[in-house]
Amino acid sequence: MDVRPQLLDALSALRDRVASVRLPLPLPGAPRARQTRAELLAQLDDYLVPRLRAPEAPLLAVIGGSTGAGKSTLVNSLVGRQVSEAGVLRPTTRTPVLVCHPDDHHWFAGMRVLPDLMRVWGDRFDDGAGPAGTAPGRTGRRPGGTGATGSTGATGARELRIETVGSLPRGLALLDAPDIDSLVVENRNLAAELICAADVWVMVTTASRYADAVPWHLLRTAKEYKATLITVLDRVPHQVLTEVSRQYGALLTRAGLGDVPRFTVPELPESAGGGGLLPATAVAPLAAWLIHHAQDPAARQQAVGRTALGVLDSLRRRMPALAAAVAAQHAAAVRLTAAVEDAYKKEGKRVRSRLDQGAVLAGDALTRWRGYPVDTTADELLDSLAESLAALLQCAVAAADERIAAVWRREPAAAGIPLPAPDREAGERIGMAVRRWRRVLEELAEEEVARLDRQPVPDPDQIAALLVSALLGGKRARVAGEKLAERIGAQAALRLRDRGGELVGEHLDEVLRAERDRRLAPLDALEVTPEPQAELIAALSLLQKER
Repeated sequence: MDVRPQLLDALSALRDRVASVRLPLPLPGAPRARQTRAELLAQLDDYLVPRLRAPEAPLLAVIGGSTGAGKSTLVNSLVGRQVSEAGVLRPTTRTPVLVCHPDDHHWFAGMRVLPDLMRVWGDRFDDGAGPAGTAPGRTGRRPGGTGATGSTGATGARELRIETVGSLPRGLALLDAPDIDSLVVENRNLAAELICAADVWVMVTTASRYADAVPWHLLRTAKEYKATLITVLDRVPHQVLTEVSRQYGALLTRAGLGDVPRFTVPELPESAGGGGLLPATAVAPLAAWLIHHAQDPAARQQAVGRTALGVLDSLRRRMPALAAAVAAQHAAAVRLTAAVEDAYKKEGKRVRSRLDQGAVLAGDALTRWRGYPVDTTADELLDSLAESLAALLQCAVAAADERIAAVWRREPAAAGIPLPAPDREAGERIGMAVRRWRRVLEELAEEEVARLDRQPVPDPDQIAALLVSALLGGKRARVAGEKLAERIGAQAALRLRDRGGELVGEHLDEVLRAERDRRLAPLDALEVTPEPQAELIAALSLLQKER
């Protein structure tokens, strides 16, 4: 278990890369990838890094199993007193209970393992040991009190209650975990997290439930990670003890777990719960196995080394799978983004084509133009042209949104992201943008008129009206360009139309780009980027090099 600092640094870097992974899009396989990420973080934070940093720390055996399997009674019997609440009501164990020798309590008082759980100390300590060394602010509560009624305490933080017992050998700690099949999601998640922190996985089942799916999932997971595993067949009636044990062994062999140590505990009056302890002889083989692997250097090295190396080896398989999930997320985000950009790009081209065709100079705007300057003022003509341009842009935005929605409906990754819908405020935003652009053109006309050296000086408002008509009217407003040249000269008119044309293009791009960015904002907020994939692979490569 001697580990070079470089390997620990590589593991810490890999852990940070895993923590930075985000998988927000609901792709097929994303739930499994999120679970893989959570398991990796739990194993790195709660087990592998702390174990490699402190190989001399006590051996931690986590007692896990289904509801009513008798885990708490088993733990109480192993230590010779009631340290974990047991009873007929299920689920009993909600706050996990860690039991260790008084001389070992400092290993668990800090945040070395399970750093996300607040430490809660019982008020009974054997051999004069107390909560010395407990982190500031930690509290001691009796096992039946507030700290033992739920997986979260009065402060809302998740808790780990620690008991010290002099009868438990030094170098061995037992952790009574919540039910792996609890109806409470938080309990199930916490149970899985605690098992990831174990040097030894102790899976407890009963004669009536040894074929249940959930325990077998954890057994297969332990095999996959090559973790040190033992199983306990609890509460087996004497009449069927041999037969049930044989059938359970056959199932383990069929699953490739035939070499896993098995212990059988018969059904006894004390098994019914209520705080009774099983006779010492009933748990003696299990206790002997745990003590031997905690105190014998070779056996301890085998148990701890097998689990640690199993987790390290599993990284070569799980990290690329997580990186692939990250890549799939980015690819989906690129497709969703491309649908938005493509829709607005096509509508931008369509708007320019419509402008060339004189689509703005239609309806009321065309009527005003035909009446100018006899029956229509310059200001009225500008108002109608601005309204017509705003309407054209609003139609373009609505059409782009329809294109986007049609594509996103076919994309599983878009589920949960608001589809583009009719935006009541879009018309107001576009109208304001058009009015600002109109004011810029009016100022441009005023500046050009001020530069003219001719009498009489043309009216800037009339020049602005002719300029806007020429820019937006297309072929229909050819006369507007001719009248503009008559009023201010051909050279000035050309200069004014060139600059005005640039402003029209910039304005159209600005309006459509702003609306496009609003549609992309929910997707951008998810921060799905390609960098985590490369960072994961690089971190794994560095780790493999250091190994």
